[in-house]
Amino acid sequence: MKANPKPAWNADRLDMRAFAQANGALQADEPLARFERLANEAVAHDGLPPDLQVQWSARGEMRPAATGGAPAPWLHLEAQTTIPVTCQRCLGPVQTPLVVDRWFRFVADEATAAALDDDCEEDLLALEPQPSLHDLLEDELLMAMPLVPMHDTCPVPVVMQAADPGIDAADDAPQRPNPFADLARLKK
Repeated sequence: MKANPKPAWNADRLDMRAFAQANGALQADEPLARFERLANEAVAHDGLPPDLQVQWSARGEMRPAATGGAPAPWLHLEAQTTIPVTCQRCLGPVQTPLVVDRWFRFVADEATAAALDDDCEEDLLALEPQPSLHDLLEDELLMAMPLVPMHDTCPVPVVMQAADPGIDAADDAPQRPNPFADLARLKK
């Protein structure tokens, strides 16, 4: 008797129900350039270095429904990478680690996901159309980015003023009279 061959899963168009029923697993180290929207967030003066990688893994499983219905497909997604983004304090590049560790439950379609979303703690996704793991990974990594990336301590001194540093504001600015001085004089 022949053993069943291990199925080859397509991460760009994954049959999530079959993947979960088979307790499927995928993992890869892929270049950051494969994730175009994420790569656009990276600071790259001469193109992205080829050593920037996204390490990810996906595992599917069937879990019984909480209400006693048919088991539902679930996906555990993990990813990590470090990308250079612009520090919002010194405007230099800062290496920013991104980590994703999420579970998703799959339902029949988008309408079902929308109807159940408010009542569920878990993230819901639709089985149809077949999801792209790469798109889902990229979405999750983009959401993991900090709103304001900054160095803990910037490597260069940070100018904390809005004026032109070449002009000494104190010497060149005409002295304006205090508008309340006239009020004080009128009060007397």
